[in-house]
Amino acid sequence: MKKRLSIWIAIACVSSGIATSAQYTRSSDSVLVLNKEKALTIALSENPTIKIADLEIKKKDYTKRESIAGLLPQIDAAASYSRTLKKQQMYMSGGSFDIGSIMESFLGPLYKELGIPMPDSGSSSFSSSEEGFEVGLDNTYSMGFTATLPIIAPQLWKSLDINELDIQTSIEAARSSRLSLVNQVEKAYYNLMLCQDSYKVIKDQYNNAKLNAETYRHQYAQGTASEYDVLRAEVAVHNIEPSLLSTENAVRLVKLQLKVLLGIDNDIDIVVDDNLSNYEGNMYDITMRLDLSLENNTDLRTLDLQTKMLEKTVTMQKFAYIPTLAAQFNYNWISMSDGSPFKNFRWNPYSTVALSLQIPIFSGGSRYYRVKQAQANVAQMGFQRDNLERNLNMQLESQIDAIEKCIKQIGSNKLGVTQAEKAYAIMQKSFEIGSATFVTLNDAELALTSAKLSYNQAIYDFLAAISDVNLLLGNTDLSKYEIQQNDK
Repeated sequence: MKKRLSIWIAIACVSSGIATSAQYTRSSDSVLVLNKEKALTIALSENPTIKIADLEIKKKDYTKRESIAGLLPQIDAAASYSRTLKKQQMYMSGGSFDIGSIMESFLGPLYKELGIPMPDSGSSSFSSSEEGFEVGLDNTYSMGFTATLPIIAPQLWKSLDINELDIQTSIEAARSSRLSLVNQVEKAYYNLMLCQDSYKVIKDQYNNAKLNAETYRHQYAQGTASEYDVLRAEVAVHNIEPSLLSTENAVRLVKLQLKVLLGIDNDIDIVVDDNLSNYEGNMYDITMRLDLSLENNTDLRTLDLQTKMLEKTVTMQKFAYIPTLAAQFNYNWISMSDGSPFKNFRWNPYSTVALSLQIPIFSGGSRYYRVKQAQANVAQMGFQRDNLERNLNMQLESQIDAIEKCIKQIGSNKLGVTQAEKAYAIMQKSFEIGSATFVTLNDAELALTSAKLSYNQAIYDFLAAISDVNLLLGNTDLSKYEIQQNDK
């Protein structure tokens, strides 16, 4: 029976263990005294999952700002250089003409400005159907600026609304992470109290067993007890030691798990000056104050935001039928020259202003089917919400039943502890005067230990169930922990 009791204690203390990533913070104190509120405050400010969720909100905000930038003018600079390897040959229609006079009239001013002699044109005339002449210069430079501004862009305007909803979804995801962390920290805190209270129960049993063994040794010295009785009492002490060591290890393990959730160094010891029985008096008040509305459930709120995003997407796809208008302004400089590319620069500016109107007419039905896809996604979200709400109501009803069962169990176990304590006290007195055997005393002691452990376990189950209900309902007031952190 004692072996089974040891196994039960270990399972009860470790079954609620929580694993997460460790975050280390420096502290000048080697001992950290915690209550539940302080533990939650530290966790909500130091746990890495919370910091990751907050950074995700910033990322979505940057995405929104990127979309807003699309409404502003986009200015770009460009430069290019090209070298002509083979000049273009040009032919003129209309019979023969004097090439020399044409070259002199068109190219004479250019050669004069460059200070180079006019090349010999050869034959003064030729037939346009058989002969041509080269045009263009060797080097062409171009550089300038281009500014583009969207004037009518309906899809871009609607995307800003979608980005705003995306930010709200990230905020709700961060809230969900905080609610989940509160649930984990609370259950780890309650689990630590369970292990500590279980250790006290086993420690009391161990001390009683040592006292009984000491009593038998005195009786054996006086000749009123046999050596067998002494050995059996000492064996009982040794049998309790594994349970005591197992409970000590469970306390250390749960402390490590709580440190991980709080994001503190492992070399900092944490002390919880609290016990489960302190919460028994408030369990009816806690139960009566529960708001059973699913309005703040984070899954439902996230699904509603996603549905709104899809509805905005439907509108954005319909806006694809609306014409778009954009303005463009160009200011450029161009230079052309013959010979070396590093001299004879002549920069000439030119600029243009343009409006670009795009009217969608026919796309093979792609725009139509994109709208239909978006509408189907909205319909799917409606069915998913109905299914999610039914499941949440089922979970809520199940957890409320578990809370009511825990309340009844606590009352029953408390009465059992009272009766077991009275029975053990009677049996202890009977044992001291010799009217009770060690076996009956040991049975009474085991019954008392089992009753206390069951009582502690029932309170833990109640507190864990309340924490799970608060997580499901999303009713935890997170702001009070943030205010406490700021005050510090």
